[in-house]
Amino acid sequence: MIVTFQRARTQEQREIRRRAILDAASAMLDEMPVAAVTLNELSRRVGLAKPNVLRYFESREAVLLELLDRYLQEWLTELAGELAAGIDENLPMAERAAAVAEILSRSLAGRVVLCDLFGAQGSVLEHNVSVEVVARYKRASLGRLTTMTALMQKYLPELGENAALFSLQTMVMAGALSAYGTPPPSLRAAYQAEPELARFHLELKDYLKLALTATLLGVLPRR
Repeated sequence: MIVTFQRARTQEQREIRRRAILDAASAMLDEMPVAAVTLNELSRRVGLAKPNVLRYFESREAVLLELLDRYLQEWLTELAGELAAGIDENLPMAERAAAVAEILSRSLAGRVVLCDLFGAQGSVLEHNVSVEVVARYKRASLGRLTTMTALMQKYLPELGENAALFSLQTMVMAGALSAYGTPPPSLRAAYQAEPELARFHLELKDYLKLALTATLLGVLPRR
């Protein structure tokens, strides 16, 4: 859907414009990977000339960083409910750890766009942005990390100070593994033609669960 706007004259109108740009970028991410999102196509979809889009966001990467923070906040809100429903805090530590790994891997595997953005964060999204923009994003990220750390400490208090490190590693691993879990068409065709090659294909949920379980085993106290 392409929307055409009149010039924004009030703060409220400017905020509506910003949200429209973010919503258009979000819709594009439902159709294509992060790497395929371009400022030209975003401008076309939102009904603005590219210089006008740049009045609201200094670059494509600035748009995607803000979306990453939005998706991360939404995920953490939903994760709190998933953990509350799926974990008995009275279970032994090993069983709670296994449940945490299962819930995290299932939850993240169902959020392909978030994982794709995690994967692009360090190598793409944090480039071509000003100090102000990246600092604002990092401040928001610290708040999200604090939220996730508190969740991990609630269900696995044995993690102690390692809860923050585990939370950060979870996001990094989700981004790294997602690149292997969604192969491009040419690679999918190669796997189909030579099934032996498919051993390099990773199902995100399975391998994320394995990685998270191994990480927890490494940081939880041994009893």
